[in-house]
Amino acid sequence: MLMAPRKKVSRRNESTPGAALPFAPYLSARPFPDPDVVLKKVRRKLPTAQAVQKAYAAPPLDKKSPNNALGDPTQNLQTFALSDLAKFTREGVYSGNASKDVHLFYVGRDDVHEILKFILSRVTVSLYLNMFGFDDSELNNILMQKALNPAITMMITLDKSQAGGVHEKALVEADQKFNLAAFNTHFVVGQSATHQISHTKGFVADGRVAAEGSTNWSTAGEGTFVVVGQPGGPGYKAQNNTQSVITDPDTIVRFQTELISEHMIARSVVAASGGVKNVPLKTTPATKKFVQQSVEKGAAPAPVQAPAVAPAKNPVPARKAARKPAKKTAARRKA
Repeated sequence: MLMAPRKKVSRRNESTPGAALPFAPYLSARPFPDPDVVLKKVRRKLPTAQAVQKAYAAPPLDKKSPNNALGDPTQNLQTFALSDLAKFTREGVYSGNASKDVHLFYVGRDDVHEILKFILSRVTVSLYLNMFGFDDSELNNILMQKALNPAITMMITLDKSQAGGVHEKALVEADQKFNLAAFNTHFVVGQSATHQISHTKGFVADGRVAAEGSTNWSTAGEGTFVVVGQPGGPGYKAQNNTQSVITDPDTIVRFQTELISEHMIARSVVAASGGVKNVPLKTTPATKKFVQQSVEKGAAPAPVQAPAVAPAKNPVPARKAARKPAKKTAARRKA
């Protein structure tokens, strides 16, 4: 009785349960939630595209803050020093023994809003951000300009319980139209690994400046001045918050690493928490149009296209071609 030949099974990608390996984790993995957990959804009135247009309308040129360096290519953070921010303190100067690595500012006393604006508007390389309260239109306008600049790598993490308004909508709208991943911008609106709030409030700018504290991005959270140069005045509100700015290299590296870790965890729990993250890298009609206009203006190189290859006439299938015997050469005939 003839037996059919046994098929060879590739075991290249098969794993052996319980097999010993020459390496093992030293610590247990960070706790991740059960992806099947269904959380109670909170109904909210969703913002509209019209609300985004209103909130992100460009301010008049005559009202642009002098500390907002958007559009000025000579302004950056490459030579930044903490002394650049002394003018935003009540005294306008630091003490003689102030640290050159970290300085702590106080909402309701120092002009924290202008400090944040000064730093963020000068970003030219990268921005890693995790912000619990995200409701400052002026700072968010700066961020959106940076988010659509492909020369700047951005990673934005927002808290799901706080970021359900117009500024989250602005990110989603920009992502749907331009595909922010094509501009090196990545965002997520989510939670911590155990479905708690993402309460970090800080960023690392250009790998040179870090900011962290209790300050949320809002009028009251930052104590935004309504009178030039000092707190107080009609309608002035200020929470008790602190804002530290850091230039210590070790702290910056460690904080940036933590911000990346928190971002990746938030992305991993979006399915269970009902959050939002940007779409994968792709090309949208708006992106194509933008690239074409840039090429025509000479602002970007033309995309390289592979040369078209004409299809072969009556192509021979691969299996048939492999079985076809080779023709005898003249040398073989003589032999």
